[in-house]
Amino acid sequence: MNTAQDHEPVAQPRVAAGVLFFDASGHVLLVKPTYKDGWEIPGGYLHPGETPTEGAAREVLEELGITPPIGRLLVADWAPHPAEGDKLLFVFDGGALAAEHREKIVLDGTEIGDYAFHRASEIDSLLIPRLARRIHAALQARDATCTAYLEHGVLPA
Repeated sequence: MNTAQDHEPVAQPRVAAGVLFFDASGHVLLVKPTYKDGWEIPGGYLHPGETPTEGAAREVLEELGITPPIGRLLVADWAPHPAEGDKLLFVFDGGALAAEHREKIVLDGTEIGDYAFHRASEIDSLLIPRLARRIHAALQARDATCTAYLEHGVLPA
C-alpha cells in the first residue's frame, strides 16, 4: 500500500495573478508599489482556495478600488525564483478600462503609491526583465487572440 511518504515530492508553487488594462490609446496600466523600486501590473498572490481570476479581481479591488471585468487568460508562466521557490504566474486581459472605472481609481495608499498608463515600448525600461518578458508575451497573445504558455517568461524550446 502506498502512503504519502512513499511518493516523490511534488511542486507546491506560489501562485499569482495579474491583469493588463489599457487606455483608449492602447497604453498599458502599471502600478508603482510603495515597498520596492520599479513598476508592476495590478495583481498579486492568491489566497488559499482562490482561483486565479478571483485573486486577480481581489487584487485589482484592493490596489485600485475598482471592479472591472477580468477577461481571458493571456499567459501562464512557470517562473521559479532562486530565493522564493517555484512560481506559477497568470496574466489576464482586462481590456480597455472604461471611463467609469478610470474615474473611480483610488489607490490603496499602503501597497500602491501611483499608477500610470505607459506605451508598450516603455515596458523594458520600467519593469524588471522577467516581468517585462511576460508582459510582452501577453501583449502578443492578446493581439493573436491566443494564450501563451511560458517558462521563465519565454516560450519553451
